[in-house]
Amino acid sequence: MTEWRSADHLRAAAAPAWPEIRHLIEMATAPVRLLSADLARRDEALEALQVTTGSYLGALAGECGGLLIDNGWLRVLGAGTPAFPGLHQATSMDGAPPPWLDVAWDVMGGRFAINGGGLDAEPGEVCYWGPDNLDWIGIGGGHSRFVGWALGGGLTDFYESLRWDGWEREVADLGPDQGLSVYPPPFALEARAIGAGSRRPVPIAELHGFYAEMATHVRELPDGSSFRMRVIE
Repeated sequence: MTEWRSADHLRAAAAPAWPEIRHLIEMATAPVRLLSADLARRDEALEALQVTTGSYLGALAGECGGLLIDNGWLRVLGAGTPAFPGLHQATSMDGAPPPWLDVAWDVMGGRFAINGGGLDAEPGEVCYWGPDNLDWIGIGGGHSRFVGWALGGGLTDFYESLRWDGWEREVADLGPDQGLSVYPPPFALEARAIGAGSRRPVPIAELHGFYAEMATHVRELPDGSSFRMRVIE
């Protein structure tokens, strides 16, 4: 069994990763908002994760509440804030390493996670769960590469099919605990260009719950099946 380490011990990394992350933020090609977190919250996150600040994961947990990238389209998890969960809270850990660890959420209900053995990907690889395919796919590389990619302009091409004219202003008006519910949903056969459908702000937890329920229904259907969905406001 691995020995438990205190936050002070986890902060004593010979080469902290936070200066690298700060440099990436300063050089970012899209707007980035740094969410602050008090020391007690940051220490709690570090001790729950048991990772040092020499890693990007530990540096984000130990130095900030999170990052809002590209007008808040992507929310990279850190220690969390009163309105936004931390890395240690977004995934149920139950005192044991989880099958995956959520590390970022997007405004459409998508999630990025590090594979801890429960996903069809290499161990440590970051995977994406999207509202358009309702399943996990590996995107290649680990967490530090993911953070560099997100801050370096990778979101533009990745989310091209899920964006619309004027999305920047609409997304910037949301809180970090909110997402956008889209109808028809991106996974539906009737799905059209996002800008042509209806959108409304909802709590991000509600959005995750809806897509998780839809994914369960889809997995239970025989190949080639279809189903009707009625949304009641």
